[in-house]
Amino acid sequence: MSRSSQGRRPATLPVMCLVGPPNVGKSTLFNALTGARATMGNWPGTTVEVARGTWRLGDGASATLVDLPGAYSLDAASPDEQLTAELVADPDSDDAPDLTIVAVDAAHLSRSLYLVAQLRELPRRLVVAVTMPDVAHRRGLAVRPAALAGHLGVPVVEIDPRHRTGLAELAQTVTAAAADPVPPARTPVAGIAEADDERFAWIAAAVAAGTASDGQVQTRWSDRVDRVVLAPVLGPLVFLAVMWGVFQLTTAVAVPLQDLLGDFFAGPVSQGVAWGLGGLGLGGTWVQGLLVDGVIGGVGMLLSFTPLLAIMFALLALLEDSGYLARAAVLTDRVMGLLGLPGRAFLPLVVGFGCNVPAIAATRTLATPRQRLVTVMLIPFTACSARLTVFVMLGTVFFGRWAGTAVFVMYVASIILVVVAGLVWRSALWRTLPDEPLVIDLPPYQVPTLRLTGAVAWTRLRGFLQTASGIIVAAVILVWLVQAIPVTGGTFGHVEVEDSLYAWLARGVAPLFAPAGFGSWQTVSALVVGFVAKEAVISSWGQTYAIDNPGNIAALGDHIQAAFAASSGGHPLAAVAAFMVYLLAYTPCVATLAAQSREIGWRWTGVGILVQLATASAMAILVFQVGRLIV
Repeated sequence: MSRSSQGRRPATLPVMCLVGPPNVGKSTLFNALTGARATMGNWPGTTVEVARGTWRLGDGASATLVDLPGAYSLDAASPDEQLTAELVADPDSDDAPDLTIVAVDAAHLSRSLYLVAQLRELPRRLVVAVTMPDVAHRRGLAVRPAALAGHLGVPVVEIDPRHRTGLAELAQTVTAAAADPVPPARTPVAGIAEADDERFAWIAAAVAAGTASDGQVQTRWSDRVDRVVLAPVLGPLVFLAVMWGVFQLTTAVAVPLQDLLGDFFAGPVSQGVAWGLGGLGLGGTWVQGLLVDGVIGGVGMLLSFTPLLAIMFALLALLEDSGYLARAAVLTDRVMGLLGLPGRAFLPLVVGFGCNVPAIAATRTLATPRQRLVTVMLIPFTACSARLTVFVMLGTVFFGRWAGTAVFVMYVASIILVVVAGLVWRSALWRTLPDEPLVIDLPPYQVPTLRLTGAVAWTRLRGFLQTASGIIVAAVILVWLVQAIPVTGGTFGHVEVEDSLYAWLARGVAPLFAPAGFGSWQTVSALVVGFVAKEAVISSWGQTYAIDNPGNIAALGDHIQAAFAASSGGHPLAAVAAFMVYLLAYTPCVATLAAQSREIGWRWTGVGILVQLATASAMAILVFQVGRLIV
């Protein structure tokens, strides 16, 4: 960032920061302003991740907009809040923004304005963006931006980023404010207690001047809903029922689409590439084997799961946009307390069900190093979306129309595993982790918008596709190369997979998994490849089995069923259940390990790997040995 001197008019609008308390619509506003021009990355010199994007202000002007971590005040209680406080509060910093936009909730102005009060005591260019006016209206409140601006001493704009209203006015206001001199700071009162008393009085006066009753108080039906979804017993049951519906709907809708996409890769794509290579004189060579059997057979099989993830991400985005998922943090507050963790530790764990890597980054919102360490050690036990693809495939192959229920059971097992592991970590390491009450603003229930839901789902799906186009392609090529090296016969690129170095290495490891019922080399080799990325389990199977018809999910399923039936002694359901449990609990992907090492160091990461492998092995053996007596 470039720093603007006090009172100097900047010649350009290089950088603006967006700040505000959690759950005031700040991220929604950022997405509305930047659209597809946003990127995520660590702030230079820190491990805190922030979002950056280009904001088109109109008339050819643009600015870099930075979405800083949410903060209630400048009194930081975690590393991410510390970054926000340092960047917006230090006027002498070279990273200080040219202008700061503070998002505040129209329905809870008193809480939101404390950050504004602190910033007004500093020489900063500010614009206040009042969000959620529709929620305030339902509560009988109306914000008067001009009157509020007169009291705050900075411009105020009322916006609704969900419905994209007020954005043009915000751009005009920001452009004008950035060209004006820095407004004079409010004179702070000496002494901490006196300063807070004065701030609260100033905030109360601002709320009184800037709001009015519109006489349209509507029934607070949300309070009645919360009495059900937040109830100690009924609330968790409702949450489990909702998540079961999500998984069941995902598998029911996605499977036919998966078949169509699989046939596309198995037919036109594979045949087209083979025809093209034949025209170049490369037909039947190792090049065709690499591209058709390797890349298309592996990556194509994985990409056939794109509809599944798209539907899952869209459904979760609907629940998030509606305001329901935030209630889950309240439901789990008591459980988090048993683990010695604050209620907001649940939020990184929820993120972990999408991807473990950003979940680990999200632990920076926790106040103490011990809380962050325990949470980072628990996140690998959450069933990420990469594991979801494998669970759905196995559920579809072995459990048919009950596939959604099978996947749901794995997610319940993941939750139980997190709780049990947390209790063990606490009892083994820190019996005296400090209890911290949960303080969270519950967002209002809202009707989800198609634009926002689609944007969130696409962002998450794009991350999956980027993985498939990067590390998965590398893993697929490596697997093909090892499968192309003969051990007992053939030549490079022309060898049966059973006679390859790949199979030879896997056979050496496979006996270790015989007590768990999946000691076949084909199954064990997929787990080894899954260490790179869990999605690669499917691509590995695609390369190992569907050699003559890459992308054919049905043919792949037949091979997998036969392998589990043979390795389990006729108890395939018990064996596949053990395999799914092992996949849930064993070492996460290399990207997650790298993220862990950045946060907690390699020593603790190594301890975590040992614990995960031991846990996965013990659970898999127990599930199979008990399961084969039942099924």
